[in-house]
Amino acid sequence: MIRVGMGYDVHQLVPGRELWMGGIKLDHALGLLGHSDADVLIHAICDAILGAANMRDIGYHFPDTSAETEGMDSKIILKKTIDLIATKGYHLVNIDATICAERPKMNPHIPAMQQCMAQVIGCDVDAISIKATTTEKLGFTGREEGISAYAVALISK
Repeated sequence: MIRVGMGYDVHQLVPGRELWMGGIKLDHALGLLGHSDADVLIHAICDAILGAANMRDIGYHFPDTSAETEGMDSKIILKKTIDLIATKGYHLVNIDATICAERPKMNPHIPAMQQCMAQVIGCDVDAISIKATTTEKLGFTGREEGISAYAVALISK
């Protein structure tokens, strides 16, 4: 049995925070605001994986009201998400994700993100597709107020 899930996340860019994307720290003047490390790419991927398994979303499993999840490294959330779907007999087949950001440029960092997440998940790096785009200066992303990410995950039992 195969199933597909879709995920989306967005976080505001603010001063005084580190910028984490795809499990790696990027050098940038602004970081993403959130309860955890606010890694929008991993959050969108986790929602896609959980959605495919019909297991709700990351907010349900890792609430932003919990002291346990405050400041949490999103790689931990990703690993726990993979462990959660395994309880229902599922494993990840592949991910296709898109990061929407004006700056910093994401393309140079994509191979490191793929490698990092493949190691966390325990899958081949070829199973993780990441793309990056801008919104051509339109909307909150174009004004550099935030970064968003979309993801689709395929899982199998």
